[in-house]
Amino acid sequence: MEKIKFSKYHGLGNDYIVIDPNVNEIPLDQETIRLICHRNFGIGSDGILYGPEDIDGIPSLRIFNTDGSEAEKSGNGIRIFSKYLFDSGYQNDTFKLKTLGGIVEVSYLDSKAELIKVDMGTPTFISNEIPVNGPVREVVNEPINVNGRDFNITCVSVGNPHCVIPVPDLSSDLAKQYGAAFENHPMFPNRINVQFLKAIDNNNIQIEIWERGSSYTLASGSSSTAAAWAARKLGLVGEHVNVIMPGGTIKIDFDDNGHAHMTGSVTYVYRGEYHMPDPLTIKRTLMLVDNM
Repeated sequence: MEKIKFSKYHGLGNDYIVIDPNVNEIPLDQETIRLICHRNFGIGSDGILYGPEDIDGIPSLRIFNTDGSEAEKSGNGIRIFSKYLFDSGYQNDTFKLKTLGGIVEVSYLDSKAELIKVDMGTPTFISNEIPVNGPVREVVNEPINVNGRDFNITCVSVGNPHCVIPVPDLSSDLAKQYGAAFENHPMFPNRINVQFLKAIDNNNIQIEIWERGSSYTLASGSSSTAAAWAARKLGLVGEHVNVIMPGGTIKIDFDDNGHAHMTGSVTYVYRGEYHMPDPLTIKRTLMLVDNM
């Protein structure tokens, strides 16, 4: 059995496993990722962060969902990975990090790197850039019917795609009932992350999250950023927004250059070794999982 050395962290209850290719030699195929992330048969997490690998002098991060698909960007994942880089001696100051969704700038705000700020860049609401099917347009306050219920959606990319749905009454049940239908709706050719949003006042919003490839989750940094951008686009909030989630709160600040800066905490959980089963055992285990 092959041993995988890993570290586990969470950002407001959204937990990730960090696998460092500098200390592990393991092919991260879809089946392996699914097994590692499974909460009964593997280590258990909302995803895997793989890195750092050096690309043109910039550390890079790959982000994998629990279903084995690869995500372009993750705000919580970026903060967690940045905490791992600090704990492992790779970084100790402001630095740039490369993701599939673009390069971000990361700043440590305390001596233990438990509070981290990330420049998440600028958004786009343009349909073909998110992407959303149909004519090229800004997808803002657009009506849609899902599973027999009418909603209005605002879609935005912050390096990965999001569908933000303002609602008068917010609950986890709402996200769990409609999240998968939105994620896999024909409008979204690459599937989509989903946030149900309730505006509280000019500086506070509350969201429930259905994450593409991982289902219901307690917190998300990119979802917080997208929801804050959508709320601002709709005229619901100002330049400083607290995004309240079941796992805790992330702060989003908009600057004069149109960038959103995300600030949130990261918590170290543990380090360990995982003994990977042989490929046949992995296949049999996943067949069991799929038939449950």
